[in-house]
Amino acid sequence: MEFKQIRYDKSEGVATITLNRPERMNAFTPQMLDEWLAALQDAHLDAETRVILVTGEGRGFCTGMDVQAQAQGRGLLPQGGSLAQGRNFLRDTVQRIPRLVAGLDKPYLAAVNGAAVGAGMDMASMCDIRIAADSARFGMTYARMGLIPGDGGCYYLPRIVGVARALDLVWTGRLFDAEEALRIGYVSTVVPAAELSAYSREYALKLARGPAVAIQLAKRLVYRSLEVDVDQALEMAQQAMTIAQSTEDAREGPRAFVEKREPEFKGW
Repeated sequence: MEFKQIRYDKSEGVATITLNRPERMNAFTPQMLDEWLAALQDAHLDAETRVILVTGEGRGFCTGMDVQAQAQGRGLLPQGGSLAQGRNFLRDTVQRIPRLVAGLDKPYLAAVNGAAVGAGMDMASMCDIRIAADSARFGMTYARMGLIPGDGGCYYLPRIVGVARALDLVWTGRLFDAEEALRIGYVSTVVPAAELSAYSREYALKLARGPAVAIQLAKRLVYRSLEVDVDQALEMAQQAMTIAQSTEDAREGPRAFVEKREPEFKGW
């Protein structure tokens, strides 16, 4: 696919998706969603890619749906027609992203460079870890438009900040800054805006150089353990450990420790 509304680069085990509509604060269009999905599918299937990083060009991370286009009748949400005709519009458009992300074992990171609001905040919420510039701003602004989170916000946000905080953010639609995002645990790290790209890249590279099988199994185990009881979680851990122990990386780690050097993981 030819990418026009995103940039997609792969190097050193890191696939970087840069949303590239800076003139609209990276509000997404049907075309951007198609390109974003194609990049995620490629990164998911590429054996050389071990980490996926998403960020935005310009002053915004993503402001979700293009409200201006919607008001002019050119937006993502259907206008007119019956309920039956519109019953799958989210499933067939923006919800394709969280459905694919739910199957990603590879770390999926967000470098939030600016405003992440509405569906743009939902897109950040579905990442495993969010690193924010000190200039970043967040908001579940759906209520201001008379809408509800449509692409996973009500699923992801309570799991990150808790039910009460999630409801406050959804009900009020208020904006909050990077400092508050760090305080409530929505982001993991806040760095000066000028350092975000380098910091996020280095963090991604650190994971890409790690034991890929163990990292991916651990991610799968963390998420699945949220949905089962402790006995099932321990059974899954047993199975995952059996796989991890069979890898060359599981032999390299102890060797490097004994030899007092940094391990050189191969990813298998």
